[in-house]
Amino acid sequence: MDHPVSRVLALLELLQDRPGLTGAELAARLDVDERTVRRYTARLVELGIPVRAERGRYGGYRLLPGYRLPPLMLNPEEAASVVLGLLAGRSSGLSVGEQAAGTALAKIQRVLPPPLRERITAVEQTLGLSATPVVGPGPAAGALFTLAGAARRRRRVRLAYRDRENRPSERDFDPYGLVFHSGRWYTTGLDHRSGEPRTFRLDRIEQVVAGETGFEPPEDFDPVQRVVESLAEAPWRHRVVVELGVGLAEARRRLSPAVGTLTELAADRVLLRARAQNLDGVAVLLAGLGWPFTVREPAELRAEVRALAARLADWGADPA
Repeated sequence: MDHPVSRVLALLELLQDRPGLTGAELAARLDVDERTVRRYTARLVELGIPVRAERGRYGGYRLLPGYRLPPLMLNPEEAASVVLGLLAGRSSGLSVGEQAAGTALAKIQRVLPPPLRERITAVEQTLGLSATPVVGPGPAAGALFTLAGAARRRRRVRLAYRDRENRPSERDFDPYGLVFHSGRWYTTGLDHRSGEPRTFRLDRIEQVVAGETGFEPPEDFDPVQRVVESLAEAPWRHRVVVELGVGLAEARRRLSPAVGTLTELAADRVLLRARAQNLDGVAVLLAGLGWPFTVREPAELRAEVRALAARLADWGADPA
């Protein structure tokens, strides 16, 4: 016969996987009587795991959110999925906090059965990710959750923020949504300080205070599109305007909205407007597209294109 502790843990697993099972159903699955089921649930409550028994035709036993997270009963596939998700999230920047993903990963690995732990360790040590790992602090969990709650309830917040120049500011903000893009978390919405839609990086937010003033976002507002477009409009050093010899559909297929905005000039020509900090990178991007192009501005970009062409000609010359 199984040890009673094993039965109690089995009951916990059932409550997590199948909330709402009746006492009779639980008793049948555990091979005990209903009185024993009630005793096991009382033991879980004593351990700080809140269990509620509901009466009636659709009643049954279920777990309630408590002050402490109950032990998760994961099968090998579920445990592997959680660990691999943590590994990917830590590398991509999706996880919150500076150490949360690492400590969560260590806790789960410590309680895995030795054979499964060895398999997971093998994957961790041999896994390669094609994306470049994100370097830098992640957003604080508190800021992320407060903004998510405010966006869902449509409530204004007060932000304490530091921009890319490390200049502090405070502002009232209506968060329309959260976006994860290229390894960073962003929130976008109406900034009441400027009176315009703005995008803020969560790792630069020092404090978020939720308020009770409501708001209604525009019906056609797309947070993902807005974040991508705002990144393309970032006030980098150079304003770039280039005419591309390609149709609009093909240009949109090859160029992310984060690069810049595209305007159709003719069936086979579009205008690219963008901002850039370094023009040599823009020259490489344009050359790599393989389309004819005309640089309208700045003049310095034409010089960078000619310099790149000279280097390519030199590198491609026949050896002496």
